[in-house]
Amino acid sequence: QVQLVESGGGLVQPGGSLRLSCVVSGSAFRSYNMGWYRQAPGKQREFVAFISPGYYTNYADSVKGRFTISRDNGKNTAYLQMNSLKPEDTAVYYCKMTPGDRWGQGTQVTVSS
Repeated sequence: QVQLVESGGGLVQPGGSLRLSCVVSGSAFRSYNMGWYRQAPGKQREFVAFISPGYYTNYADSVKGRFTISRDNGKNTAYLQMNSLKPEDTAVYYCKMTPGDRWGQGTQVTVSS
């Protein structure tokens, strides 16, 4: 059974950094697209970043230049490096694997002084 497990969230001050990880088990990780999404309180879940098996990447305009998505196929893990964090980045962050639309359970990121 495919499982996605996120980690790395927490409380950080504005301007700080965090690195999220998403470990995937039970699948041929290297063949799948990986994405990061987030959902703030009272808002819909939104796209953050994407990486293909061939390392093509795409970002939401709101995070371009601050966030970097990457993957390590040897570790079945996708990462989201988040720099210059802002209070509006506060949300639960989810990783998603496609095709198949598999989601992780989410990890909370709070940006506050």
